[in-house]
Amino acid sequence: MAGVPMDGGARRPRRRSRRVFTASTTRAQKARALRNLFTLGGLAGGLVALMLLPTTCAAGIGARDAADWFLKEPEGLTTSGVPQRSTILDANGRTLATFFYQNRVDVPMEKIAPVLRIAVLAIEDSRFYSHGAIDAQGTLRALASNLGHGQVTQGGSGITQQYVKNLLVTQADSDAERAAAQEVSAARKIRELRYAVALEKRFTKDEILRRYLNIAYYGDGAYGIEAASRHYFSKHASELGLAEAALLAGVIRYPYAYDPTQHPTEARERRNVVLNRMAELGWIERATAEATARLPIRLDVDEVKSGCVSSKAPFFCDYVQREILTNPVFGETAEAREKLLKRGGLTIRTTMDRRAQKAAQRAVDGHVPPRNSAGKAAAEAMVEPGTGEIKAMVVDRDLGPDKERGKTWINFAADASHGSSIGMQAGSTFKAFTLAAALDEGMPFGARLMAPRRYTPVGYRDCEGRRVGDASKTLGNAADGEGGKKFSLVTGTQHSVNTYFLALQKEVGLCDTVKMAERLGMRQANGKPLEEFASFTLGFNPVSPLRLAAAYAAFGARGEYCTPIAIRAITDASGRKLKVPPRDCEQVMDEGVADAVSHVLSGVLSKGTARGMGLGRDAAGKTGTVDNFSAAWFAGYTPDLAAAVWVGDPRGGYRYPMESLCMDGRCYGSVFGATIPAPIWKESMLGALSDTSPTSFVRPPSHFFSKGTGEEKVKLPDVRGMKPDEAVKKLREAGFETRIAKPVESREYKKGTVAEMDPRHGSAEPGETVTLRVSKGPGPGDDGGGGDPPIPPITPPPTFPALPGDRSQLAPP
Repeated sequence: MAGVPMDGGARRPRRRSRRVFTASTTRAQKARALRNLFTLGGLAGGLVALMLLPTTCAAGIGARDAADWFLKEPEGLTTSGVPQRSTILDANGRTLATFFYQNRVDVPMEKIAPVLRIAVLAIEDSRFYSHGAIDAQGTLRALASNLGHGQVTQGGSGITQQYVKNLLVTQADSDAERAAAQEVSAARKIRELRYAVALEKRFTKDEILRRYLNIAYYGDGAYGIEAASRHYFSKHASELGLAEAALLAGVIRYPYAYDPTQHPTEARERRNVVLNRMAELGWIERATAEATARLPIRLDVDEVKSGCVSSKAPFFCDYVQREILTNPVFGETAEAREKLLKRGGLTIRTTMDRRAQKAAQRAVDGHVPPRNSAGKAAAEAMVEPGTGEIKAMVVDRDLGPDKERGKTWINFAADASHGSSIGMQAGSTFKAFTLAAALDEGMPFGARLMAPRRYTPVGYRDCEGRRVGDASKTLGNAADGEGGKKFSLVTGTQHSVNTYFLALQKEVGLCDTVKMAERLGMRQANGKPLEEFASFTLGFNPVSPLRLAAAYAAFGARGEYCTPIAIRAITDASGRKLKVPPRDCEQVMDEGVADAVSHVLSGVLSKGTARGMGLGRDAAGKTGTVDNFSAAWFAGYTPDLAAAVWVGDPRGGYRYPMESLCMDGRCYGSVFGATIPAPIWKESMLGALSDTSPTSFVRPPSHFFSKGTGEEKVKLPDVRGMKPDEAVKKLREAGFETRIAKPVESREYKKGTVAEMDPRHGSAEPGETVTLRVSKGPGPGDDGGGGDPPIPPITPPPTFPALPGDRSQLAPP
């Protein structure tokens, strides 16, 4: 045993020397060293006296009282509050992120390899199971060694005392408390000794050792044996071998100096000291110790980072983190909630579906790359109808400082409370709320309203009864140019006609439209209520993709709206379930009304502004294009999943519109909801639902078909050759509106008769406006004979080269 200290050896790597002073030592240095030794000797002597106090001070009332005080359990002694890392899991139990002040995972004794236990006992406190709370023999030995060397070479603290010291430091909430827990003073040592005595009464030796192994610092950010084992060797503490156990046991005494990632030589020397001590105690064979000592250090470092930056789903992770930090259900104060997350050892089971998350991220990044040349951004949120569970949340950026290209701290998919975003104007996706309000009031699919080319927004009242609108402004139909005729609920929605929805909103009532949106969970991204103006249906309110996805999910759930949730369950370090925000679902509209909404919005994907974006299963949705192409949206759903996609410019959509957009060598012209957002939605939904059997929408109640399907066409009379007044009368009798345009030259029809009609004769929607053009006779040089036009000369057809693998020549066009 000679030369190997029983309590753990040197506090830091050094060369052993028996010489206290050298020839170069100055008189002042010698005097200071002697004063330190006298102080150390006095402190140690006092501590030894205290250790002997309970058994030797039997004479005198003062001595007896002192002994009683020392043995009495101190007030306020607690072993709780040891920080443990919290883990966020996806819906299938795979880790998304960890949070911690100290990277620690508490484990029971049976999950700690026995070889690690004996390695720590050998180097730190080999008499742990044979002495009480205070090891007088060890303290006296350490005192003699320290006085002999002129400095502290051995610690006199046993494992119980070391556990107490670590516990007090760990529980400190302020710098002052941490300093008090580590100060070199008799008062601090006496307090530790009293706590050690109390803990030896409260816990078994095995439990104290387990707690010590779980609280000790092992260097390089690893606290506790499980975290240290995972960090250095990528294995559990139960799987450690002799060389690994000896290495970790040696680190405890001076973790910064023996950190094997920074000081491998010193760490190996220290490991071998542990092996030698284990052999001296007879706990392992000498040959085994020597063979193991010859082995190099083999590390398999696993870096565990705290927070969401390194997560595979950073913005979903950030949403969950903000939910815990802001929701009072997790603590009355912000400080309490942060402590719970970063110290509580929580296991947070979330709603995120990894398949959906990957599909959404792939689609968003594919269409709007994180570092794209145009500086655009995209975000998507996916919500499950009927539960409100958030299945995916993505942004085409990495989570990080905005000053770095391709990074942002702002979660564009969420509200300000969960992502700092103030939201974005939603455009025509809000027309779905006007549609739902109209259907909720019983309007059938075939009901038609006139959609003028220009609309003056007057005659509206908000929910306070105040008049809103502006007679000095007119609103148009953006780029669709479909005004000037009547539309049904179905066709007006399919073609997203602005003036039709302004008229429909007046018919239904602005307040009813607003209340419908609010029943579906909509509010501004800043948390404020929706603003109520005439253009409400055109989507001027700034909202988040998450709220929009949840609203559309209610249509898919047949009128049941569920508040979005990201957390399914939370357990603390002891396995106790904690309270989480409950699932909050409410039937906000009749099932039949929701079915009717789905019926109408399905046509947008098959015949409307997003035709070609179907999924090969029942699906519905709505495009949205914001004024001046400042942003574009698509929101859609099936009975199984809903999603909303936003594409725009974080620098400001009106300053950087998506008009004549070219991005990474690909040019789009003007970007509508169907240009980029709808393809993102389609790709992400196909990926997310690839393993889900299709579910069908329910056919709407029959009363919605009381005026037909809304898509019926009737025979359009051919009025060419008629006098204008006769033509107008016949078209109006057939249910069509008419307008007379500029006359045209015509050889076929007499002057003063209808020469052209648009649309041409055939079939058309009821109420459609037919444009008539009257003949002004043949043009100059036209004899009016109506003879055949001259035949052009025949030229030989060109020949084309054969395609590779094609034996024939291409025919001329």
